[in-house]
Amino acid sequence: MKQVLKRSSQGIIGGVCAGIAEWFGWTQTRVRAIYVLASLLSAAFPGLLVYILLWILLPPPEYHANK
Repeated sequence: MKQVLKRSSQGIIGGVCAGIAEWFGWTQTRVRAIYVLASLLSAAFPGLLVYILLWILLPPPEYHANK
């Protein structure tokens, strides 16, 4: 079964980083560290904008691909 990229219910704010971590099979800490570094290197505003867009676009944790 193909795994769907979605937000996680284990997330701190919106579950975006936790959902990406589950999708890649990484730890949440690794994804959050990469996100923070990428945000700082891009002057933080684009990183925040990307996070908000992913929060809106990614399906919630209860999403099932079979529906």
